[in-house]
Amino acid sequence: MVNDTISDMLTRIRNANLAYKTSVSLSKTKVHEKICQILEQEGFIEKFYVSEAQTNQLIIDLKYQKTTSVGSGALGKPCITNLKRISKPGLRIYTNSREIPKVLGGMGILILSTSKGLMTDRQARKSRLGGEILCSVW
Repeated sequence: MVNDTISDMLTRIRNANLAYKTSVSLSKTKVHEKICQILEQEGFIEKFYVSEAQTNQLIIDLKYQKTTSVGSGALGKPCITNLKRISKPGLRIYTNSREIPKVLGGMGILILSTSKGLMTDRQARKSRLGGEILCSVW
């Protein structure tokens, strides 16, 4: 039994990226769906959908950059370079809208849990909302 499902999700995506898998499956929750929706909007994953065989499974199709360089695999370089869990069950990290950090000078994103739901750091700054910093993606 996994206690932190968000960490499990990020680890599954990271491991599938490193193994150059085309898709990864994980348990379907509202939080997982919202994180996948954000990753799809930001261009980090190709698409996500609910499995037809098992309705409690979420399938994520990973996205790779088409490159011709040697050693980057048949699919190319992964679009997700790094996924990092920031706020953990043992140590929650909260921030207000003025102190939301930028990831790689704005190249990456933070996913925050706010009073208006999950959103990226840019959306939170624009709507002047703070919250719990769940993870960073670049």
